[in-house]
Amino acid sequence: MLALKSLYQGFRDPKTIAKLAEMIAIEAAKCSEPINIMEVCGGHTHTIMKYGLNQLLPENIKFIHGPGCPVCIMPKERIDHAATLASQPNVILVTLGDMIRVPGSKGSLAEFRSKGCDIRPIYDPLDTLTIATDNPDKTVIFFAIGFETSTPMTAVLLEQAEKRNIDNLLFHINHVLVPPAMDAVMADPRATVNAFIGPAHVSVISGAKVYRPAVDNYHMPVVVSGFEPVDVMESILRITKQKAQGVAELDVQYSRAVTEEGNLAAQEKNEHFFEIREDFRWRGLGPIPNSALKLRPQYAHRDAELIYADRLPVKEIDDHKACQCGDILRGLANPKDCKVFGRGCTPESPLGSCMVSSEGACNAYYRYNGV
Repeated sequence: MLALKSLYQGFRDPKTIAKLAEMIAIEAAKCSEPINIMEVCGGHTHTIMKYGLNQLLPENIKFIHGPGCPVCIMPKERIDHAATLASQPNVILVTLGDMIRVPGSKGSLAEFRSKGCDIRPIYDPLDTLTIATDNPDKTVIFFAIGFETSTPMTAVLLEQAEKRNIDNLLFHINHVLVPPAMDAVMADPRATVNAFIGPAHVSVISGAKVYRPAVDNYHMPVVVSGFEPVDVMESILRITKQKAQGVAELDVQYSRAVTEEGNLAAQEKNEHFFEIREDFRWRGLGPIPNSALKLRPQYAHRDAELIYADRLPVKEIDDHKACQCGDILRGLANPKDCKVFGRGCTPESPLGSCMVSSEGACNAYYRYNGV
């Protein structure tokens, strides 16, 4: 029988990691300018910090942590939407686990649950079908979050609700897209990013093709990487080689799962149920045009954002002034630059979203950087 460790063991081999570090140093020595790599996905941030990869690299290579954490980028007003929906009579609010603890302007969903609201964290969206069928006298609202990775799961949930005529299941859609966020990072005149590590699971769905505009527009390497430490180190080596050669190309290190075109069946399902939202406000990044999805008009009868529009808050709400999560998500600061990091803001008592999520940069630094 195949052992689980055989699926990842080679990708964590210390000798391989050390050899890759040597090769990176050789290529980096050929570069006259610093290499500032943004790893877009929070999963990569945690790999880098957990395995100390940042400590293995030459001084002219720096990591800049990106906005690829779906919980971290959720603005307070959208969390207030969830809290408002959960406070309605005969409503059960269902969402993915990490979302429960993110602070909104009136508190987190966990706090609203402690006050008596029926809020249920899940890890499989299809569990929502059971909740809805078991509670026919309640309105069940799925507060959907995530990048391209999790969008097909919401589409399947919606498809099943339609097929089974589960009329008491509604959706509040907060699915966002990676490429517009990369553009928003680069649009900031303070940005120092000159290479990207592209997200792994997102790219399985969307395909590597979605990053070609970033390569062409910003003339910088984009390497789609797996999540294991050897994956990340090999991706850094590929970026460093491109920099040494003075080229900018799209490269797929995670070729065991990512193709140029991606998962066409998942893309088709997404296209059937969702369309581009004209504007979406990201925590820390502000409004980004065409950066999120919404339900198509034919599914308006499932859209909680429309059905409860008269009760949902519309005011935009900024983060606490002491929290630097916004700058961290824009790649302009790292967690240790924040005055409340590890003091007023910890995973047990988070002030900002970057500390709450298991993919957040502050959470990674707190866990793995000796705090």
